[in-house]
Amino acid sequence: MPGVEQSSGGSLFIKGGQIVNDDSIFTSDIIVEDGTIKQVGPNLQPPAGARVLDAAGKMVLPGGIDTHTHFQLPFAGATSVDDFLSGSKAALAGGTTTVIDTVFPNVGESLLAAYERWRSWADNKITCNFGLSVVVSAWSDRTKEEMAQLAKEKGVNSFVFHMANKAQGYMLRDDALFQAFSHCKHIGALARVHAENGDVVQELQQQMLSLGITGPEGHLQARPEDLEAEATNRACVLGKATNCPIYILHVMSKGSAQAIAKNRKKGTIVFGEATAAGLGTDGTHYFNNCWRHAACHVTSPPLRPDSSTPGALMDMLASGELYLAASNHRTFSSEQRSAGGSDFTKIPNGTNGVEERMAIVWEKGVHNGKMDAMRFVAGVHNGKMDAMRFVAVTSSNPAKLFNLYPKKGRIAAGADADIVVWDPSAKQKLSSKTHMSAADMNIFEGQTCHGLPIITVCGGRVAFEGGKSLAASGSGKFVALPPHCPHLFSVIHQRERVCLPEKVQRTDAPAGGGGGGESRIAAKQVTQQNTTSYGRPPTSAGTRNQFDSSVEDSRSARASTKISQPPGGKTSGLW
Repeated sequence: MPGVEQSSGGSLFIKGGQIVNDDSIFTSDIIVEDGTIKQVGPNLQPPAGARVLDAAGKMVLPGGIDTHTHFQLPFAGATSVDDFLSGSKAALAGGTTTVIDTVFPNVGESLLAAYERWRSWADNKITCNFGLSVVVSAWSDRTKEEMAQLAKEKGVNSFVFHMANKAQGYMLRDDALFQAFSHCKHIGALARVHAENGDVVQELQQQMLSLGITGPEGHLQARPEDLEAEATNRACVLGKATNCPIYILHVMSKGSAQAIAKNRKKGTIVFGEATAAGLGTDGTHYFNNCWRHAACHVTSPPLRPDSSTPGALMDMLASGELYLAASNHRTFSSEQRSAGGSDFTKIPNGTNGVEERMAIVWEKGVHNGKMDAMRFVAGVHNGKMDAMRFVAVTSSNPAKLFNLYPKKGRIAAGADADIVVWDPSAKQKLSSKTHMSAADMNIFEGQTCHGLPIITVCGGRVAFEGGKSLAASGSGKFVALPPHCPHLFSVIHQRERVCLPEKVQRTDAPAGGGGGGESRIAAKQVTQQNTTSYGRPPTSAGTRNQFDSSVEDSRSARASTKISQPPGGKTSGLW
C-alpha cells in the first residue's frame, strides 16, 4: 500500500502551510526528524531524503488530543465495538493523535491490575499516542495506596469519580468524594467527575418503568437537567473545600455549564468538558419512532431535547467558560443495545465522536461562527470561534491540563511531531457508511462539515492520508502523564501556603472542652500582640482579616464610648 513504508518513520518537510497555535497564526515551513519538530521558519531547506508535504493553502495544526475515550470497554456482558485498533484509526482519521482512555476496574479489583489489563489490550493494537485515566468506585486504604502508586510510577495523573451509576456500583457518596478529592490534591492528580444525582436518578428510573415507559425516552426523562446541574455544583463545592482541581466530564446541559462558570468566577479550580455529541446534536432523537435510532443516542448524562443547548454549549466553549472538547467515544452495536429493548436502563450507554470531534467543533464553532450582518443585528452569536481558539479547545488546553504542554499541543521546535494538515475549504458528509469506526450507526448521520484533516502525522509518521489509515497496529505509544501539573497545581500550592486554617490560643477555655488542646492541623497561632489595629487577628498571609470593616476610626474605641454622631444621623428611637 502506498505510504505504508513512510508511516514507519523518516524525515518530513511540511512546506508553506499556515501554522495555527492557540496564540498565533503564521505561514512557515516545518522540518520533522526522529519524531520531533526540529525547525519552524520561513524558506527552510528540506533535509536530504525528506518527504515533502505541500501544505500551501492549508492550515497546519498541532495534533488533536481527545481526553475522554472508551475503547474496548466491557459493559454488562458486552464489549464496545471499537477496540484500540479501530478506535485509534478513527481518531487519526479525525485529526486526533493522542487519546486518554478510561480504565474501569471490576468491582473489588485492584486499580493496578485493571491498569495493567488496559495496557495489555492497548499496547499491541493502538495506532496513536495514548494515556490512561482510572475510575475509582470504592474508597479504602488500599485504594489510596494504589492511586499514589499509579501517579508516581505508572504515568496516571487523573482519576474518575461517579456521582451516579449507582446500579453499576460506581457511585461514591459525598464523604468518600471529599476524602478522594483530598487525596488527589495530595498526590498531584486531577479529579474527573461524572456529575449527576445518582440517588434521584435511580428513583426516577423506577418511576418511568412503573409508568410503562421502557424505551430510550425514559433514559432522558429519568435524568433531568437539574440533577446534572445540582451534582455539578456539588462537585465544585467539594473541590473548593478540598483545594483540589476538578474536571467535570461530558457537560450536556446549560444548567451544568452555568454552574461551572459560576464556580469558576468564585475561584474554584474547575474545568468543563464539552463533547462532540453535546455540540453536534440534541435529545429530540430519544423520541424518534425508530427504537434503534433512538437507542444509539443513549448516553449519560443524556443529550438535552432543548434545540438551543448545542449552540449555548458552543458559546461557552468559545468564550472559555467550558475548557475543552472531548468525544466520550463509547460505541455499541444495535444488537448489543437491544439488550435494553424492554428496559432502557439496560441499554449500553455511549455514542461515537472520536473521529468527528474536530470536524464538529470546526463546523459549529469556526465555520458557522463567521457572522454576517443580519445575524449580528439579530443577536445570534452562537459558536463564534477563531482558528486559534479551535486549536486551544481541541489540543492545547488538553495538553496543558494533563501536563503534556508544550511537547504536545503546539507547533514549535522541540515539540513532538504530532501534526495535522487541515483543509478548511473541504467538505465531508458524516455517515456510518464511510467512518473508520466499527459502529453500525453514527449520531451525526447526514451532517455536512466544512473543514477536515487531509494528512495526520503522529510521532513523525504519516498515519493518515488520502482517506486511508497508514499506521500499523501497535505503532502507537503510551504517554506517561506526570502528576503535579503546574497549570493546575501552582495555584493549589499557593493557596495552601496562604490559606491555612487559624487557631486562636485561649487561656479561659473550659478544662473539659478540649479548646486548649493540641490541634491536629497545622494552624497559625495567634497572640494578643499579633493583631491588626482593628483588634482582630490578621490572615495567614499577614493581611487584614476579611471580616473587619474597611472604615477606620482614629479614636480609641471602647465599649463605653458613646458615638455622638452615629452613621445616618441621630435618632430618637432605641438602638
